[in-house]
Amino acid sequence: MAEADKAQAQLAWAGLQDGAAVLRLSGSWTLAARKPDLLVVWRSLADKPAALQLQVEALEAWDSSLLALLRRLQRLADEEQRELRHDDLPEGVRRLLRMAAAPAAEEREELPRFGPVSRLGLLALHVRDALVEACSFCGEVLLALGRLLRGRACLRRGDFWTALMQCGPGALPIVALIASLVGLILAFVGAAQLEAFGAQLYIANMVAIGMTREMGALMTAVIMAGRTGAAYAAELGSMQANEEIDALKTFGFPPLEFLVLPRLLALLVSMPLLCVFADALGILGGFIIGAGVFDISAPLYLNQSLELIGLADFLLGVVKSLVFALLIGLIGCHHGLACGRNAQAVGEATTRAVVRIIVALVVSDALITLICTQLGI
Repeated sequence: MAEADKAQAQLAWAGLQDGAAVLRLSGSWTLAARKPDLLVVWRSLADKPAALQLQVEALEAWDSSLLALLRRLQRLADEEQRELRHDDLPEGVRRLLRMAAAPAAEEREELPRFGPVSRLGLLALHVRDALVEACSFCGEVLLALGRLLRGRACLRRGDFWTALMQCGPGALPIVALIASLVGLILAFVGAAQLEAFGAQLYIANMVAIGMTREMGALMTAVIMAGRTGAAYAAELGSMQANEEIDALKTFGFPPLEFLVLPRLLALLVSMPLLCVFADALGILGGFIIGAGVFDISAPLYLNQSLELIGLADFLLGVVKSLVFALLIGLIGCHHGLACGRNAQAVGEATTRAVVRIIVALVVSDALITLICTQLGI
């Protein structure tokens, strides 16, 4: 109790000095000290001059209580339109007061407005930088693959098998569902046209060719883009935001070999298998429509499908699936490693990765189809 009585804060009017009313502050201004009522002290001087002078004497200790007092005192002076001077405050108190008086958020500088030519130039520079960065990343991945072939890459087999289980067997249910529905849709669309000519049997031809050459590989790739490509971007982006990749570099583990190669190799192994699986289920979906709606017998449907499908058609779908696997792995991992250092950046990187993967899939599929058409494949 004696210590509490000793630790007191003093605040009282002390006359006039150079035309200004002096408000004397002394003692210990801490949370534990007993403090006078500011409103009572303020109202005790009825006729206040236009200027007020805060005089600090024998200030033993202070903390945030003193800052709160000064802020309240400044508001009272502003309400009565009086000038408050506090030149003899400790330097630390004055610095904190300036920080408290500063606006919470600084006004943002107005961005310059560019004309159409300038915007076009900036877009060209942005595209150039993105292409250079992408080419550099692909080159580093190729070098890492070369080290892997020489047996010098830092790659753990456990990481590869974990990634393979995630993008292989883990994707079978959704691939099975989508491939079956695509086969059903192709059969329905073809039947609507072929029924007018009494050529329902050729539903098998259309479904078999459409699934093996185009839809099997493309639909599987789109599913893997939303499922695996987004997961790669989010996983690596979270590691980048949490500085785990920096920790790997500090300990001498190359991120490309340790993180990218297992995921890329897992996609290269699983995508052709998933493509073949999707082809089979798509043909099965077409058979359900052919047999259930148009009474095409199972042997006749299968013979019609196998007669039309050649080895070139089957291999074309497998080659497309390999190209799509490369695009999904490279784009997803690249956006994950290029992610920013916060949660918002992880979401943005994942969104950009999925969008660019799908665009790359469609463009590459169109180019491969155009080349094969020109070559007569």
